[in-house]
Amino acid sequence: MKLYNYFRSSASFRVRIALELKGLPYDYVPVHLAKGEHLQPHYAAVSPTRLVPTLVNDAQERLGQSMAIIEYLDEVYPQPALLPTDAVGRAQVRALAQLVACEIHPLNNLRVLKYLVREIGVSEDAKNSWYRHWVRVGLEAFEAELAQLPPSTYCWGETPTLADCCLVPQIFNGQRFGADFSGLPRTMAAFEACMQLPAFQKAQPSSCPDNEP
Repeated sequence: MKLYNYFRSSASFRVRIALELKGLPYDYVPVHLAKGEHLQPHYAAVSPTRLVPTLVNDAQERLGQSMAIIEYLDEVYPQPALLPTDAVGRAQVRALAQLVACEIHPLNNLRVLKYLVREIGVSEDAKNSWYRHWVRVGLEAFEAELAQLPPSTYCWGETPTLADCCLVPQIFNGQRFGADFSGLPRTMAAFEACMQLPAFQKAQPSSCPDNEP
């Protein structure tokens, strides 16, 4: 398998975590978003949307969108499972994952932040305030959802799930912008538990070959 991705991309990070949790080897192909490499013709030939990540499987089939990629991996390589076996559990995990991937992340995507600065003309301070506000609002909702679930080591249960694959990258990016993580005990406990695992350590940005300070 081959993964086209960017070390700081939350969506790419999610897929790297899933690959590491499942122990699946892959070729790492960097696509530098900040330098606009995703907009170049050679990458458009890989991804019509010019987004990362893109997974190319052993049959040379190209898959986009991190959530779809992770669920594909979970279906084709079912162990360890990233979704519970029961329908309610799967819905709860997907809801947590989508709180990050569909509610928090789109408002703080690199292209959105660039648009705020370049096209609308907001200041760096205003852009960063925007980022921190929406991360905080989203994580407060995430914490409230966790509070309705039974106690657990990870977001849901005693093994990492799709929800953890989404939460950890969001916390990493939030740390870069100085987001407020206070008063989120279950959220941050799940994050800390994940970061004790080799899979999450191997997938983090500082472990990537294209990592930059």
